[in-house]
Amino acid sequence: MGQVPAIVDGRFKLFESHAILRYLASVFPGVSDHWYPADLFTRAKIESILDWHHTNLRRGAATLVQHTALAPFLGLTTSPEAVKQAEKLLMQSLGVIESVWLKGDAKFLLGNPQPSIADLSLVCEIMQLEILGDEVRDRFMGAHEKILIWMDNVKKATSPHFEEVHELLFHVKARMLQSKAAASNQAFEPSTKLKIASKL
Repeated sequence: MGQVPAIVDGRFKLFESHAILRYLASVFPGVSDHWYPADLFTRAKIESILDWHHTNLRRGAATLVQHTALAPFLGLTTSPEAVKQAEKLLMQSLGVIESVWLKGDAKFLLGNPQPSIADLSLVCEIMQLEILGDEVRDRFMGAHEKILIWMDNVKKATSPHFEEVHELLFHVKARMLQSKAAASNQAFEPSTKLKIASKL
C-alpha cells in the first residue's frame, strides 16, 4: 500500500496499525493477556475503541497536525476549513475519551487496571499534538486533566519504550521549532536593516 506502519515477520507481511497491534499481541507467546484479552467481552470493548479511533480521534488529531504544522513545514497547501473541522472533532473526541472510557478514577481505558492495545493506540495519536508546540498543545489538552493523567499512566507502564518510540516525534518538534525561529529571524532582519539605513 506504500504506507506506514507495516511489518514483516518472516514471510508474513502486514499493514494497518491496529491489525499489527492485534497480531503482535496474539502471535507471540508470553505477551500479557491485558494487552488484548482472551475474554471476548473485554476484547469486543477494546475493538470498539479501536474502530471509533479511526473515524474520530485520528481524523481530528492527524488532520490538525497535517494542516497546521506539517504542511507549512513541508511547503504544502493547507486548508483553514479542514483545520476548523479537525479542531472541532479533536475536542469532541477528547471529551468522549474522558466521559465514556475514563470514568471515575480509571487508570486505563475501560477502567482496566493495566493498559491494552487501545491505550497504546489512542495515546500515540494524542502524542502527535506535541508537534504543534507547547502552547497550542496545551490549548487542547489543558482542560482534560483525566486524559493527561491517563497518558502519564501509559507512559509509566511502558517506560522506557514509550520514550524510545516517541524520540523521533520530539526530534521533529525540535527541528520545526528551529525552522520557525530561523524564519522569524529572517523576517526580522530586513526591517532592522531598513532602520539602520534610514538612520544613516
